[in-house]
Amino acid sequence: MTIALDPSDISPAVPAPAESEPPTAGRTESSEEFWVQQPEPEAAEASAHEPGDEPAEEPSSEETTGEPSAQETAGEPSAQESVTDADPVVVRDAKDFGVYARTGGWAFALKVARSVRPGGQPAEGTAATKVSAKAFAELAGCSPERVMRYYKAWDMAADDGVVPQFEVLVPGEDIELPDADVWLSYYTSRNSAASVRGQAISAAAEAEGIRPTKALEVAENPTALRAAILADPGTAEAARGALLDRMKEDPALQTEMARAIARTDDLKKAVASEAKAADRIGYVRQIVENGQIKTPAGQTVEAPAELRAEAERHLSLLDELDDSEEAGEWAGEAYDTVKGLVAKAVEEDPALRVQERRTKFYNSLQKATKVFEELTLDEVMEEDIYEADMLQRLESLQEAIGTCISALRRATTTS
Repeated sequence: MTIALDPSDISPAVPAPAESEPPTAGRTESSEEFWVQQPEPEAAEASAHEPGDEPAEEPSSEETTGEPSAQETAGEPSAQESVTDADPVVVRDAKDFGVYARTGGWAFALKVARSVRPGGQPAEGTAATKVSAKAFAELAGCSPERVMRYYKAWDMAADDGVVPQFEVLVPGEDIELPDADVWLSYYTSRNSAASVRGQAISAAAEAEGIRPTKALEVAENPTALRAAILADPGTAEAARGALLDRMKEDPALQTEMARAIARTDDLKKAVASEAKAADRIGYVRQIVENGQIKTPAGQTVEAPAELRAEAERHLSLLDELDDSEEAGEWAGEAYDTVKGLVAKAVEEDPALRVQERRTKFYNSLQKATKVFEELTLDEVMEEDIYEADMLQRLESLQEAIGTCISALRRATTTS
């Protein structure tokens, strides 16, 4: 390895000549450089400790640690460096960087907005020198789609009054631009955002207060979404809530989910259990909110104060349960307690007790009548389906009906 050194760096230390003495032969006024063979490390180290050498100059922090100084790390100009003496090309790059740091994508969107005239627009006024998005893309070395994404972002921002309209922009003219953070609200780098599906996703993302690009990224990678749902309970909970909200307005999804649950035994049992618990909680809640009870025979009457207070106590316990706690056992206890109080209230009220029994008897009579009316005697006559047991059952039924009729007649005569 060879390095360039000044002869003075390798010449032995000698006393300076007197002013009257001529310069030493072989020495020149200029510090002329030349190539010399680099000494071996051992030799250099040995010579560094020879007597008569001058003390070595204190090395800089960069030489000792291999790292730049704190001043250079912070970007402050050193004593030998002046900002005013910087190369014009460097100055231009620094200014461009500063503009982008403050405005983000607006700096490039402005170049598109003031220079591009999409096809179909007349080349009049300030638009006479503008070019099409395709021509601008060819000059820029990118795709027309990318150019148009910047164009559309500016267009949406102009509609909101954030930036000026295209018509007032002149090629080459600079204007004051919005902050960089605002740019993310209007620009998306994804082609899917232009589709009907992408627009719907973007609108939903804005409604949720997040950037459309994040929602579009998730929508474009369902496998990643599935992995996150399977691995993370928080993501699964968010997905569950989103599906429930969507099913309210999507009958087809409701049908698909119901079919999937009905075909899975464990889910079907879980749904049945939750439905039973929900019905029981609804029974207790109806008493608290409406102040009425429904008797076993189906009558609706005012709830006694004691019963309503007990229902309120149980309902407050149910409402305090966390989403992670099972409500089935609590709902069953509340239902059984309230149901027992309802039966007690019916028995303690003579008029209500009589009406309850009358209603129950009448309900049973209606059911029996409906069942008998549904018997098709024509089929008995046309087909050979007769058996002796059928006639015996009908005769027993006829006897029971006769007994019932006699009892009702006696009760009517007595009353």
